[in-house]
Amino acid sequence: MAQWFAAKAENPDALLFFRMGDFYELFFADAEAASAALDIALSHRGEHNGTPIPMCGVPHHAAEIYLARLIRRGFRVAIVEQMEDPKARSGKAPIKREVVRIITPGTITEDALLEAGRPNLLLALAWDAGGRDGGGRDGGGLGAAWVDVSTGLFETSALPPSALPALLGRLEPAEILAPQNLDLTEWDDRRSPEPVPSPPPQARRRVAEAYGTVNLDAFGSFTDGEAVAAAMALDYIRSTQSGALPRLGRPEPQGQAGTLTMDAATRGSLEIHRSRDGGTQHTLLSSVQRTLTAGGARLLGTWLSAPLTDIDAIRARQDAWSWCLANPDATARLRGELRSAPDVARALGRLSLNRGTPRDLAAIRDGLAAAGRAAEILAPPLPAALAAARNALPAAPDLLELLAEALADPAPARLDDGQVIRTGFDGELDAHRTLRDQSRQVIASLQLDFAQRFGVASLKIKHHAQLGYVIEAPAVAVETLRGFPELTLRQGMANGARFTEGSLSELDQKIREAAEKATAREKLVFNHLVERIAERADALAACASALAFLDVAQSAARLAEGGAWVRPVLSETEAYSIRAGRHPVVEAAVSGQNVFVPNHCDLSPDRRLMLLTGPNMAGKSTFLRQNALFVVLAQAGLPLPADSAELGIVDRLFSRVGAADDLARGRSTFMVEMTETAAILHQAGPRSLVVVDEIGRGTSTLDGLAIAWAVLEALHSAIRCRTIFATHFHELAELADRLPRLRPHTMRVKEWKGSVVFLHEVAEGAAGRSWGVHVAELAGVPAPVVKRAASLMAAMEKQNGALGASASLHALPLFAASAPQAEPDPPAGSSPADDALRDMNPDAMTPRQALDALYHLKSLSAPCADDPA
Repeated sequence: MAQWFAAKAENPDALLFFRMGDFYELFFADAEAASAALDIALSHRGEHNGTPIPMCGVPHHAAEIYLARLIRRGFRVAIVEQMEDPKARSGKAPIKREVVRIITPGTITEDALLEAGRPNLLLALAWDAGGRDGGGRDGGGLGAAWVDVSTGLFETSALPPSALPALLGRLEPAEILAPQNLDLTEWDDRRSPEPVPSPPPQARRRVAEAYGTVNLDAFGSFTDGEAVAAAMALDYIRSTQSGALPRLGRPEPQGQAGTLTMDAATRGSLEIHRSRDGGTQHTLLSSVQRTLTAGGARLLGTWLSAPLTDIDAIRARQDAWSWCLANPDATARLRGELRSAPDVARALGRLSLNRGTPRDLAAIRDGLAAAGRAAEILAPPLPAALAAARNALPAAPDLLELLAEALADPAPARLDDGQVIRTGFDGELDAHRTLRDQSRQVIASLQLDFAQRFGVASLKIKHHAQLGYVIEAPAVAVETLRGFPELTLRQGMANGARFTEGSLSELDQKIREAAEKATAREKLVFNHLVERIAERADALAACASALAFLDVAQSAARLAEGGAWVRPVLSETEAYSIRAGRHPVVEAAVSGQNVFVPNHCDLSPDRRLMLLTGPNMAGKSTFLRQNALFVVLAQAGLPLPADSAELGIVDRLFSRVGAADDLARGRSTFMVEMTETAAILHQAGPRSLVVVDEIGRGTSTLDGLAIAWAVLEALHSAIRCRTIFATHFHELAELADRLPRLRPHTMRVKEWKGSVVFLHEVAEGAAGRSWGVHVAELAGVPAPVVKRAASLMAAMEKQNGALGASASLHALPLFAASAPQAEPDPPAGSSPADDALRDMNPDAMTPRQALDALYHLKSLSAPCADDPA
């Protein structure tokens, strides 16, 4: 217990898994917490200060099952192992025990604790005091570094605090290291104890030392905040791994440029990785995933989390899956190899921490074999991205040959199970095994000899943990054996007795020594193989990445195989044209039951604002989300479910579809709606895509109409972005005369035999009515209530909306008094200053760059010498 108290003092915020023989035991409050979380019995062992000590335990061989449940419930667990062999030690002192690792949500490596198809990220955040680094990048206030210990991923970014929610939504980290004065809102439950950041110069030095370099500049340009966050992540990983570091890729600065920006509300609305109930079914990822490997599933998820804005990089991905689509025979063979490819990246991560198993070695072997065969399938000429992947596949043919010769097949789950190394690979190991196994045959022969010599046919030679090899005889033969002086009675039993004999004791010593030597030699050979793998770690990691890329390419090709998914045409313009588009998630959900009704969407520059009206349940929200998802899919480099598609690159995507309150933060549905609308109006630009649903519905009719009207004008004339604006304020369709780029559309509805039929088709025009009473009837509202609502509606329509908004905007004095918001057409020929201004990105400029740009604009707009002005 003194050892327990010492370990607990060092790790007060972790549950101690304290090794006691074949069990991990927990004591005091740890036991009470674990007993409740794991639903296992709580008992007591010994006393402390006169009080029984609460205790519970789990078998060491099944610990991963219990650890997984504790980690999912947010616990941190410190593993305290026995550092001595109980059989080899002398004296009565307690067995030496030490904390060998701390398991936290962001540092786990075991397959049983991880989701195979999802990254497991540890995110570190630090304030950037300098704001900008010598490379001219805008630090913006925060530095971020995220690490996947299980695969070696290590990336950083500099960002303003306002961009943090979008980053958290994109990464979905399992654990966060952050200053206490940084508000993480709904992510706060993943915050770990506050780390102590190093000063920037020391942080840079510590990160560089971890990779054996003189300074961090060898890996790229990092802000001070990025360097501090990276050092925090490395220090935390070391602290949880008893000072060891896994194999990590070099830190790669990502910046905020190059990826599509989506805020947390947009990600939640689009259900890219998780549905609103937190599940993984009926999400964009689940509907497009055709991957065959865990690494491919993780990479596909990453592509969807961070779609690109670099058109060349997007086309490189498109070229890769287009080649797979055009070469079906090669792709079919490639799929066969990918099905046999294990998770090389995570096996490599465990081996780098000396936590690997024989099956991790086998995963490296089988992964290298599959990669070699895949490289042979990919015959040139190949697109650039596929050619790069092919070049990375044959990572280490000599290592593959070594592992194939060395490892038994199938490999056992644990090294202690034995028979890891193939017979014939190591002569010394074979010799020890032969002595051990032949001795067992000698025991069988000796048992027959003893049975004949002592006249007891039922005696057995068995091994006892304390007594070694003994003769066990039934009760009826005990007195007979007592008569032989060479036998010594060692232990009585209820149904017999145990005897020892001189030659048997000598044989026990020889067998034990042979078995121990065989075990020790096998561990030595195993560790040698691990060292050989470590020497090729970078090449193996590149091979794993290449296999993942090939898997995503064939997955995208499988989507496009039937012809119902197409390769979108991308450009740097502001085009957006979809022919017969379908919502990928809804189509997958109704497959086999109904036929999804496709719809066109044209947001060309001269009609970039679509005003969509129509009743609930007619398909407005589906249409909104599917067009937002098309941007995610297209800029991730994937095909789209449509007949054809042309998209100009989108820099920011906003999806405000559906409403929810935020009771925990004291915000009503309307307040949440207005907060998200404000974010759109502040952040959207001409290259953005905005899809919004029913702005203004959370307040009174006239308030809501006024807000929707004003937002509509701002999106049309001030922001000038591509927009789909769904509303129940049908009167807004009349603004088409005042807003030249607004096009009213509606969801088609048919009345048939007194019923309403929703056709789920989008057509030009405006809805004549809302059909709300009919929807209430479909929802099961009692007939008397529906009938009364219909009569009230008829009365209000006769009064021209006396109880609500007017039937027409023209009836409002505001309509006549307000100035038209028509957007002036741009001049026929733009000036050089206009062109330069349009190409600028103020958010990416340093102060010096901004000043230089200002002087450049001044020079472009200066009057010419012959200008009379």
